[in-house]
Amino acid sequence: MGDRFAVDNVDWKIVELLRANGRATNQQIADMLDLTAATVSARIRRLEDANKLRVVAVSDFAAHGYNVLMQMVIEVKGRPASEVAEELAAFPEVFAAHLVTGRYDIDLLVVLRDFDELSNLMSAKFANVRGIRSITPAIALDVLKYHFDVAPIEARE
Repeated sequence: MGDRFAVDNVDWKIVELLRANGRATNQQIADMLDLTAATVSARIRRLEDANKLRVVAVSDFAAHGYNVLMQMVIEVKGRPASEVAEELAAFPEVFAAHLVTGRYDIDLLVVLRDFDELSNLMSAKFANVRGIRSITPAIALDVLKYHFDVAPIEARE
């Protein structure tokens, strides 16, 4: 059902209302859209089953004690970039890992509790990943925008 599922205008309105308030009940959404709660529930379930929607909670990095946000771009040599990226993605400090085009092969988003952790991350962890030619870190001085209304949704098992 996943790829053949078409999202219609009513589905989009439900998604928009959930974006505005992820705690909204099916009845509240139904009242706003002149539907029944059962219809809203069925549509949400259908969107979730088709991997078109996932309702999640998001917390701030600082709430978890992370005070340093960094981007790291990586050049790979002698090994497939996909293998290196998978190995790097396994580290808990790596929040996001992307294979990219251009001068670099991998783009990482890394979070640390403080700068003291950077040395260990680079010399004890990343240094043991075979195939890294170079790492160029960029420290986020201020986060001006970090807003995702859409994201890739992995299939549930």
